[in-house]
Amino acid sequence: MRSLERHRDVGAYALGLLDEAEAFRFEDHLMECPQCAAQVTEFGPTARQLLLYRKATPRTVHPMAGPGPQLLDKLLGEVASRHRAQRRRLMFALAASVVVALAGGVLSTTLGGGDGTAQVTATDERSGVWAQLTTQDEEYGSEVELQVKDGAGPRSCRLIAVAGDGSEQTLASWMVPTHDARPLTMHGGSTLHSDQITRYEVRTAEGERLVTLPAPH
Repeated sequence: MRSLERHRDVGAYALGLLDEAEAFRFEDHLMECPQCAAQVTEFGPTARQLLLYRKATPRTVHPMAGPGPQLLDKLLGEVASRHRAQRRRLMFALAASVVVALAGGVLSTTLGGGDGTAQVTATDERSGVWAQLTTQDEEYGSEVELQVKDGAGPRSCRLIAVAGDGSEQTLASWMVPTHDARPLTMHGGSTLHSDQITRYEVRTAEGERLVTLPAPH
């Protein structure tokens, strides 16, 4: 594959449209292309919105169907509700229960709010990777926001949700820049509710576990 063609695959990779072999080749390209790495991160919110649209839209609905007045009113109501929820989350964080655990070289802190959101923070002493995960239950499953500080780049990483039955889902993927420990923010979604997930793991593309976050309930 020529270099130009690899650049063109950034959107397909970010949206999860490449097969396993093509994704593996593109991740090799990401290791050497800061421009594509930045674009993959920028695609995160778009990929999340498309996932939510796919989960919420029946198969019988045409993908280009226009919204009616009732749908627009509902969307505006949901936006207002989200804004209220964010304000409540700040208030509940002040009175949240805090659980600190040190096991296997990982220090984690869990915060629980009263608006359906929960947050967990962990640092792996071996890898030095810090991560903070915020979850929000939805009708279709759950949404997550992940912040990561990792100064050991460049490397391709993924966020994995591990369910109680041992099954796994990849929620987000990104490229860590070269020796840059500034926080990166990713968004993702899962068809599992938070109480069906036992833990989240940040791994490299090769499968090395960098930090484990217990599911915040």
